[in-house]
Amino acid sequence: MLLIRHHQPHADVAADAPLAEPLSLPFDIRKRSRQRWSLPDGRELAWVLTPGTVLQPGDRLETEGGQRFAVEAAAEHVLRITADTPRALTRAAYHLGNRHISVEVGEGYLAIEPDPVLRDMLGQLGVHVEALMAPFQPETGAYGGGHKHGHDATFAEDYALAQAVFHRHEPAPAAAHARPHAGGHGTSHDHPHDHDH
Repeated sequence: MLLIRHHQPHADVAADAPLAEPLSLPFDIRKRSRQRWSLPDGRELAWVLTPGTVLQPGDRLETEGGQRFAVEAAAEHVLRITADTPRALTRAAYHLGNRHISVEVGEGYLAIEPDPVLRDMLGQLGVHVEALMAPFQPETGAYGGGHKHGHDATFAEDYALAQAVFHRHEPAPAAAHARPHAGGHGTSHDHPHDHDH
């Protein structure tokens, strides 16, 4: 058995990195931090990664013997969702997000793992659903739902969004808000929202 001892995120792989053997994995396997996997030639791999790690296409894995593997997203059964209007696709995204399932967000489409109940729901929403074989690369979640790391492709934009939301709801300095309110009660108190009495 080949034991994986080192995981290198794709963002940290140098352009001139040594060649690595392709390792094609479905999403269900890429999202497991502890796994055994049989290669087509009969060799077996085993890895124990940091809990919550999701292997991304382009990541490198290295065995204790120095063998290198480049992670790829394997083609698998998915449902690809398209719509005639952006609003219809947005509605589908909303209803799928409400169910806390893994969703890939692509240019003009969504993709999910096959599910007959969800396919029926999507049909009632009036969107188009096609079953096909394709790599599945779902969103990992801006607030840790999929354990985002600093090297994920969308981490920077999600982090910036989270910071903007935080600062928008951050309490104003106490001195700026501790003043009497109009309306006759004349007391001073601190709270982070504007209101009329």
